Amino acid sequence: MGQKVHPKGFRLGVIENWDSRWFARREYADLLHEDIKVRNFLKKRLYHAGVSKIEIERAANKAKMNIHTARPGIVIGKKGAEIEKLK
Repeated sequence: MGQKVHPKGFRLGVIENWDSRWFARREYADLLHEDIKVRNFLKKRLYHAGVSKIEIERAANKAKMNIHTARPGIVIGKKGAEIEKLK
């Protein structure tokens, strides 16, 4: 019998990218928990926007988040008001 491989893990690095792009030594677990909390918060808060993917990139003390959504107008809001609330 063959071993079962998850399709996402099989495609990583070839046609798929990682959802989190950062490197950490000692604080790896803390950053991972923070990523999970941020993803859960955004998925709950932006449920009606149809969020399909949240990518998190970290460099030094900054975090950049790319939110892939079906309805970006709901995420952005009028004149960027909703984005400012999320920050």
